[in-house]
Amino acid sequence: MVKEMTEDIRLVVLDMAGTTVADGGLVERAFAVAAGELGVEPGSADHIRKLDHVRATMGESKISVFRHLFGEESLARRANAAFEKAYGELVDGGRLAPIAGAREAIEELQAGGRTVVLTTGFARVTQDAILDALGWQGLVPLTLCPADAGGRGRPYPDMVLEAFLRTKAAEGVQQVAVVGDTSYDMLSGVRAGAGVVAGVLTGAHGDEVLRAAGAGHVLGSVAELPALLDGPTGDDPLPGDERLPGDERLPGDERLPGDERLAGDDPLPGADPCPGAGR
Repeated sequence: MVKEMTEDIRLVVLDMAGTTVADGGLVERAFAVAAGELGVEPGSADHIRKLDHVRATMGESKISVFRHLFGEESLARRANAAFEKAYGELVDGGRLAPIAGAREAIEELQAGGRTVVLTTGFARVTQDAILDALGWQGLVPLTLCPADAGGRGRPYPDMVLEAFLRTKAAEGVQQVAVVGDTSYDMLSGVRAGAGVVAGVLTGAHGDEVLRAAGAGHVLGSVAELPALLDGPTGDDPLPGDERLPGDERLPGDERLPGDERLAGDDPLPGADPCPGAGR
């Protein structure tokens, strides 16, 4: 069974909203404001359809979401500006908080010699507003938004690779961990070739969706991440690993099923001793 060497992770790329930050549904509230400014009637079939798309694409660059929803670039930019303004006002109103244990997890990871980078699908101005509201400016050496990585957000791998290139914390992408609450977070990690791709259950998507998108681990929250990375292997059992509790066979024990001989048994009847055996 091949296992990830999670203890070799040197760079940890963490999502913000839903992973390290609990926004309490602010994305949907800000979307409602943006959609209203473009004439989408609240509660209408069009509003419901657009909101469903927003929910399905949590983690994606917001301008990309609005381009899909409104088509024309000028409309997408109007919607995005309205969204960012509304979200920023909600943040300034004290309507978000860190995920329990998130700051402590970040500090523990860094104390252990790992570099942590915070990423988001929001614009830089909104990301900075979140960091200011939480008192997290300066908590990590690098924060990234899609514009910092050439404009493409998740599910593209660009922000993960930008973090890898800028920090120089890891020798290869196999020493990178990507952690988030959405399927797009998982896809970005997989596409970047990250050694660890882990989902958390504090945000948009559940266990099944996260694993389908490539999560090798699903944690209750980011607070569990240091223990995962510091464990002897840290990985979930792989599909097909049928070892039962109490099966104490050590790695490398190649005894085949049905071979009932114990160490030290005499050869089976008719079997010649091995050459050189002292019998």
